[in-house]
Amino acid sequence: MKLKSAAILLSGLLLGNLSLAQQHSEQNHSKYVAPTDPLVQQKLAKWQDVKFGLLMHWGTYSQWGIVESWSLCPEDEGWCERKGPHSHDWYEYKKAYEDIPKTFNPVKFNPERWATAAKNAGMKYVVFITKHHDGFAMFDSKYTDYKITNTPFKSNPKANVTKEVLAAFRNQGFMTGTYFSKPDWNNEFYWWKYFPPKDRNVSYDPKKRPELWNKFKDFTYNQIEELMSDYGSVDILWLDGGWVRPFSTIDPNISWQKSIPYDQDIDMAKIAKMARSHQPGLLVVDRTVTGEFENYVTPEQSIPDHYMSIPWESCMTMGDSWSYIPKENFKSTQKLVHTLVDIVAKGGNLLLNVAPGPDGEWHEEAYQRLEEMGKWMNVNSVGIYETKPLAPYRQGKWAYTKKGNTTYAFYLADAGEKLPATLKPEGLTLAPKAKITFAGNKKALKVKDGAIEIPAKSAGEIGLQPAYLFVID
Repeated sequence: MKLKSAAILLSGLLLGNLSLAQQHSEQNHSKYVAPTDPLVQQKLAKWQDVKFGLLMHWGTYSQWGIVESWSLCPEDEGWCERKGPHSHDWYEYKKAYEDIPKTFNPVKFNPERWATAAKNAGMKYVVFITKHHDGFAMFDSKYTDYKITNTPFKSNPKANVTKEVLAAFRNQGFMTGTYFSKPDWNNEFYWWKYFPPKDRNVSYDPKKRPELWNKFKDFTYNQIEELMSDYGSVDILWLDGGWVRPFSTIDPNISWQKSIPYDQDIDMAKIAKMARSHQPGLLVVDRTVTGEFENYVTPEQSIPDHYMSIPWESCMTMGDSWSYIPKENFKSTQKLVHTLVDIVAKGGNLLLNVAPGPDGEWHEEAYQRLEEMGKWMNVNSVGIYETKPLAPYRQGKWAYTKKGNTTYAFYLADAGEKLPATLKPEGLTLAPKAKITFAGNKKALKVKDGAIEIPAKSAGEIGLQPAYLFVID
């Protein structure tokens, strides 16, 4: 079965991105708990220095060009909308959806090309979707048959795609992360068939049926242990599906959390202890579940409007969709560069999502965007990597970072904007004898009346850029 067109889903999909982002932006970050394990602290500091990472949503849903997993969810939300010939009957739709693996065969899968493109763009860590909410494992799990190695692709030497992705990026010097969905809508001990699911949550009360819930907890633990023990070194365990959480952690002031009907405690302490026994210093990111197992927070499709002192990362899409759609609306290079600078200036990292298609390849335009970002980063990353935010962080068209005694002042230009003869950094006082240069250019620029003088020749030498970096010593 193939849906008529991904375009007809786009309005609902965009609504879903917005609404789910709002759910994450409601989180109360004042209750952040810093890790005490020295190895975790060291890993977290390293992660905060690399600034720029790649996220990849990829699964059988890519074959239909639809929103990842959510069309299975029986909720009346825009991002759960079903389309196509089976959309009238949820049971038929679920069966058709779960039959996609019979024809899923990503023969163009080439993680080395992805890793090279990401490295050239200036990315330094990767988070790969090993299993989304639909329960389809993009790794060779022995605890389910619903997996990539049980498709026509199974005869390919790279069939265990999670292992191949992590190895390819690790070989390029990346920190590696595994996204894992805590809910699993394919598992009989989560959506128990005796009760049809009403929403995204477990379909029974775990307190009434602890034997079922314990089997689900064991299943979750076992799959995570596979990822932590069989796939080489892993730096980040990135857990999604924040409704699977202890009832005691629900914040009644957050609208979406108030609708969680049951305690869904999967024993994160046990999982984290096991995971770190295999991966010492592992960063655990139990998204939206504030506490010791959320080592950094992850606003989704949004950037905080202010500096945040805690470790954080905005996860955002390069286009409109988290998952592959045939005709994607990619953000401009200028928008992507501004997004990165804005986030870094406020103390965060950018995790940028690119979605592979059903054949295992990215849109060519995604490669183009990364190449263009790389050209900018080759010159200007000195103000990105291993920097700290500097007040006033963001003001007007300016963003600031620092490293030691050096200040980095980014001017976020409008599209096609040429540099004027003088520029005065907003919120920053320049010493008359400050040593100022453009990044990648050794010619000193003068300061007059608190403004930087920019000779036409110097402006011509650096050319048009999405953001201009002034290095101030």
